[in-house]
Amino acid sequence: MKPLTHPARDDLRIEAVLDALANPTRLKIVERLADGEALTCSTVLPEVSPSTASRHWQVLREAGVLWARREGRIILHSLRREDLDARFPGLLDSVLAAVRDAAGRS
Repeated sequence: MKPLTHPARDDLRIEAVLDALANPTRLKIVERLADGEALTCSTVLPEVSPSTASRHWQVLREAGVLWARREGRIILHSLRREDLDARFPGLLDSVLAAVRDAAGRS
């Protein structure tokens, strides 16, 4: 199995985080993880093919938006809220508020 690599907190780059958050599917993932629960790929994106979902998770992980850890055959994902808040104060809350505001208007 390939190791799951994550950037260190000090290596998080705003452009990588914003690029990762620019996709509606990835925003959906972040919104689901915002409650603090660790979730599997299929829990959050049951309607998306495994290969497409895997790519979305990879982009978020490599940008430093989430943590991924293996537990047996599954991978659990959780939001790196503490790291994101430390590096980019208010960014995550602003993005989540905008997503929820947009959903309320739909």
